[in-house]
Amino acid sequence: MKWIMQTGSMDWDELSTLYRIAPLGEKKPEDLRVSFGNSRYVCFAYDGERLVGAGRALADGVDCSYICDVAVHPQYQGQGLGKEIILRLRELSAGHRKIILYANPGKEGFYAALGFRRMRTAMAIFRNQESAAAGGLID
Repeated sequence: MKWIMQTGSMDWDELSTLYRIAPLGEKKPEDLRVSFGNSRYVCFAYDGERLVGAGRALADGVDCSYICDVAVHPQYQGQGLGKEIILRLRELSAGHRKIILYANPGKEGFYAALGFRRMRTAMAIFRNQESAAAGGLID
């Protein structure tokens, strides 16, 4: 596995395809360029020339780092690649007072095994509140 920790040579169309097939939804290439470009830490995993995993962390350098958008190609899921991406981003974020991530319902155990603890309170406003409620993301 080849690990790239910068966006310089990223093929944003390829990254968009990865999110679609992961499946983590439709993310436009230009939106990914902006969101990854504005992230303090990025992580891309390649098998040869093929992009097979990605993730990022928004961080302020002191207080908070938020790990998000971790995606793994379906053919590589269940092999520890997602775990490795999370661990690399967690290591890069280690100096922050808190490291937060947003887990999809049913994935909490995976993140707990990596040292993350459930928060007692978190609040969110989604662009589509009804869809977020239907998907079990909010009450």
